[in-house]
Amino acid sequence: MNKKKIINDPVYGFISIPSVLVYDLISHPYFQRLRYIKQLGMTHLVYPGALHTRFHHALGAMHLMGLAIEVLRGKGHSISAAEEEAASIAILLHDIGHGPFSHALEHTLMQGVHHEQVSMCLMKQLNETFNGKLATAIDIFTGQYPKQFLHQLISGQLDLDRMDYLNRDSFFTGVSEGVISFDRIIKMFNIAGDALVIEEKGIYSIEKFLIARRLMYWQVYLHKTVIAGEQMLINTLRRAKELASGGSRLFAAPALAHFLENQVGKTEFFESPGHLEKFVQLDDQDIHAAIKVWASHEDPVLSALCRMLTRRELFKVEITGTAPDQERVADLVQRSSAVFGISPAEAGYFVYTNTVENRAYNAAIENVNILMKNNAVIDIAKASDLSNLQSLDRTVTKHILAYPRGI
Repeated sequence: MNKKKIINDPVYGFISIPSVLVYDLISHPYFQRLRYIKQLGMTHLVYPGALHTRFHHALGAMHLMGLAIEVLRGKGHSISAAEEEAASIAILLHDIGHGPFSHALEHTLMQGVHHEQVSMCLMKQLNETFNGKLATAIDIFTGQYPKQFLHQLISGQLDLDRMDYLNRDSFFTGVSEGVISFDRIIKMFNIAGDALVIEEKGIYSIEKFLIARRLMYWQVYLHKTVIAGEQMLINTLRRAKELASGGSRLFAAPALAHFLENQVGKTEFFESPGHLEKFVQLDDQDIHAAIKVWASHEDPVLSALCRMLTRRELFKVEITGTAPDQERVADLVQRSSAVFGISPAEAGYFVYTNTVENRAYNAAIENVNILMKNNAVIDIAKASDLSNLQSLDRTVTKHILAYPRGI
């Protein structure tokens, strides 16, 4: 069977599958599941085109890895064919542990289980399935491989994960502020002292990349309507889990029912293989189907939340620089209680406060280093003449108040 396939990607054009092993990994059910998990969760409620999947994103990131390694080899750096395949596998599988509406899932159905940990667990299982052929990829993914720049291409300030999702998310949402010069940035990649650096000629492309990331967070990922949809989904799953844990019978696919009816924390999840087996059966379709049915449930809280979600009657969200007045919050709780005919405690599912953070560049974790023409390596915040670049290395915190419209 010919496994040297090409895939027509709407962002990059034709993407080549580089090896038989990569083809077999893409064909594996763990990876095929990503076809049914949207990359941007509830963002389609704001930007109707945001229906691309994590499958798209993983293939795109793998494609960029091939481009990056070609550039680095062209500049005289030694990267073997085996290392290239391992790095391609590591970036291909970096998001394989995502569940449906990943962040909502992590806050409700499983406590303290993050997708990065699940990705690592699934990569180890795949390594066993493929007779140890993923060992180098796992070392690169975890930062244990001697060539650290390969790990930086997967997880760092300028990793190919971020480069693809900014490029892809701006393409599908139509938010032009997120467009980045990914091809020029990759052309400017180099290595100094085993670390990934950007040649001085690429400094303006990096400035635009960091600013684009900040703008995409406010305009897309932390858009107030996206926050409303995600919080309504979180509260829906919280209520469903509360009812199921109390003995109520809820319509759900077997995998979803498993997590609704059982308390699964980090320890339980990784010590019992049954939880992982159920997890890899979950996708967006399970959540959508359940919400459609729960809209007719006898519980007034669950049915109201599901009806509002399916009809796109989303919470009103106020984002401010200061915490909301507690008296106003209490008044909104009382109003919600009266409107929906529920107790003040249950009204907490409809009135919500929280904070969101946005930090485009975190030099405390890792620097974006610029390779100057004199071979000096300096941080971009010092190399740049853009006055507000240092402000991107600051966490901006905003407060959220969400509540039903019209109360």
